[in-house]
Amino acid sequence: MNAPARARFVVLDGLDGCGKSTQAARLAAWFSARAGRPALHLREPGSTAAGERIRALLLDPETALVPESQVLLFAAARRQMLEELVRPALAAGRDVVCERFHPSTFAYQGTAGGVGEERVLELLLSWANEPTPDRIVILDLDPLTAATRRGTRDRFESRPPEFHQAVAEGYRRFATRAPNVSVVAAAGTPDEVAARIRAEVERADR
Repeated sequence: MNAPARARFVVLDGLDGCGKSTQAARLAAWFSARAGRPALHLREPGSTAAGERIRALLLDPETALVPESQVLLFAAARRQMLEELVRPALAAGRDVVCERFHPSTFAYQGTAGGVGEERVLELLLSWANEPTPDRIVILDLDPLTAATRRGTRDRFESRPPEFHQAVAEGYRRFATRAPNVSVVAAAGTPDEVAARIRAEVERADR
């Protein structure tokens, strides 16, 4: 398949333990080979100097942060990443693959955290939505399976199973109301999951 006429901005999202980092690296490598230029692989929150500091604060279980404050910090880190890294990369013709974006904040803080899905989505769309992803792929995995894959226990990973069940439901709710969103089964071998993701990206290009 020929490279698309313009650079693409693709997000991979899903529960902690669903395989986002592995699949984002594979997708970025695929984009790079397909386009003949290096794709940009980002994680969110993070990737910028400011974003990494915000990430450390957000994930630190010893620092008290109510869910509403978490939303504001996520939005700030995302806005910085979009302006500092995503926009210039797309303008230069580089594809962008980002781990996490609006679905995470919607699910973790809006649904499971009780902030309210409408409040979270309104804030994110107003303050951290340009450039807009061309495709968001949510990796869907049973929360109990995802729990067996997780490593360190940060602020969110250490929450009880009921919290992660609510997060999983939040992701599914996001997929029903946002445009350009695909839900892909995250069970299976890395090759199988990667093939499913590429199929969704290619479908979006058509």
